[in-house]
Amino acid sequence: MRIKRGFLYFLLTLIFAVTVTSGFSQTEGKRNKPFIDTLDNAFDISYYLYNLHGFLPVISPVTEPAVGYGAVLAGTFFIPKKDADDKRFRMPDVVALGGGYTENKTWFAGAGYFGFWKDDHIRYRGAAGYADVNLKYYGKGGEFLNKYPAKFSIKAFGLVQQAIFRIRESRFMLGGKYIFTKTKVYTFEESKLPWVDTKEFEMTNSGIGLIGEYENLDNIFSPDKGFRVNITYNQYLNVIGSDRDYGRITGFALYYLPLFSGRLISGFRLESQMAAGNPPFYAYPFIYLRGVPAMRYQGKYTALLETEQLVLLTSRWGVNGFAGYGMTFNDNKNGNSAWNAGAGFRYLIARVMGLRMGIDVAKGPEDWAFYVVFGSSWLK
Repeated sequence: MRIKRGFLYFLLTLIFAVTVTSGFSQTEGKRNKPFIDTLDNAFDISYYLYNLHGFLPVISPVTEPAVGYGAVLAGTFFIPKKDADDKRFRMPDVVALGGGYTENKTWFAGAGYFGFWKDDHIRYRGAAGYADVNLKYYGKGGEFLNKYPAKFSIKAFGLVQQAIFRIRESRFMLGGKYIFTKTKVYTFEESKLPWVDTKEFEMTNSGIGLIGEYENLDNIFSPDKGFRVNITYNQYLNVIGSDRDYGRITGFALYYLPLFSGRLISGFRLESQMAAGNPPFYAYPFIYLRGVPAMRYQGKYTALLETEQLVLLTSRWGVNGFAGYGMTFNDNKNGNSAWNAGAGFRYLIARVMGLRMGIDVAKGPEDWAFYVVFGSSWLK
């Protein structure tokens, strides 16, 4: 469901400033220009981010086409690890809380805790939030809804508890999670969807998930090299309080390859989702590409491929181009397809952490959209 995924993305972007910090000297003293890199005298926030212990207010734009433009106002609190004898950097735990509002009167609020425990052998993620979202339902490939989507509003409370465990000292991780949502659809153009079960308008969803992952990226948030492969299975069950049994399998692979002495970073993303059982109408998988509104192309199965090419013009500045294609499928018939293409720029805003940020402009089948990007465009 996009509400949960969007809320998770919102919380992750709040903490990007802390979770990517690695290799920065903890003993470096204060200096007069905390936003200037001493190596090249360029604007850089590495020193400021690493030496910030406590509360940080954050303002971030919302640019999701499905809900319109808006803003998020939030705060983060950092809990640094105690220094060890080896003086090696340990990721701090992070608490984040805040809320946002968009031009179509969607609003949301929530909080999260992100922990990196036992020398990064346990990664914990806990989040809870409430959202009141106004969306459009395009169905799963029907001709009528493609032209005349049904508007609906949904109130949702969500809770996620997740932990993954590193297998010895390897790059492999296994874990699980618990997901709980309580949703209420309070406005709906039912005349366009007479076949929708009205029981789906107010539901409790309670499920467990299994997670397997391999990751050897050289940087968690702005990688230049390496793989990340993840398979997650979520199953909602009556026996733990869900109104309906259904599930979803999600698999994705990310690959980054530096070329021409690192002047070109070539990235590839492959992703597929499959619904199991009978999910509510709003919980079916959909094609998630820049420039394509959330829930615009839904189906029982989805598959997509996207590539992004980043050309580094200087040590700080780069331009990128991207393009992708996705398809939805249903039992015994195809659904829809969607594409995207666009370009943007990146600036190395925190050299020590290898963190880039920038803006992307994307074109999809229907419209244009722009995105403010912290770290990778494929952050999950």
